[in-house]
Amino acid sequence: MPPTDASTDAGTEPATAGAADCEDTLDLRLPDELVALIADCGGRTASLTSDGPSGPDRTAAAEPDPARGDLLDHVATWGPATTDAGVFQLVPVRLERDLALISRWMNDPAVAAFWELAGPPSVTEAHLRPQLEGDGRSVPCLGVLSGTPMSYWEIYRADLDPLARHYPARPHDTGIHLLVGAVADRGRGLGSTLLRAAADLVLDHRPSCARVVAEPDLRNTPSVSAFLSAGFRYAAEVDLPDKRAALMVRDRTLRAVL
Repeated sequence: MPPTDASTDAGTEPATAGAADCEDTLDLRLPDELVALIADCGGRTASLTSDGPSGPDRTAAAEPDPARGDLLDHVATWGPATTDAGVFQLVPVRLERDLALISRWMNDPAVAAFWELAGPPSVTEAHLRPQLEGDGRSVPCLGVLSGTPMSYWEIYRADLDPLARHYPARPHDTGIHLLVGAVADRGRGLGSTLLRAAADLVLDHRPSCARVVAEPDLRNTPSVSAFLSAGFRYAAEVDLPDKRAALMVRDRTLRAVL
């Protein structure tokens, strides 16, 4: 799973306390979408996205099936959010329009240290295409602020992601990965502002989602701090295949408090 914010701006309690936070989710049932997907595939395990700080391990996504509908409630229709920094909107990526820009961001050393997608545009394309051609469980987006693309986001179904193997997931948990592209936009609190806005967009437009989650690398202290400032709580430390991560959670029931 890529870092939730590789920009150094963006995602504590001991691990035992985090486990207690999640105790009420241990009676997890498989989401209906996952059950249907397994049935449709004749018992084959559908490919899921998995990415980590030592390099994204994103496998090919399942073929799209219009009959299954949209798994993230049509991100493209969510519209803008007004923030103290300006009007912010998540705009789904189009390869022909956005590949060069995203690839340039991935080659920034601060970003590459966590995402490990430095190299020619084909490296970034190989990361994006499975999401764009998949079943809609992960939607890559540009973060557009006051009309300017300035960040990269992945909005994804955490309960249908390999991440769900490592924490007590709930149906429709929605995850966030992000990076802030421009150096000038880092280190001034902008990441926290946009994280709060993005989480609010998820909660406003996904009524079935009770929690927004993220798993920034514990080494990425500015990212973890940004999530805390954006109303996420530190739920646990989790050992993922490629990193030790901080499980950050934004609860619908606490959004007016934190």
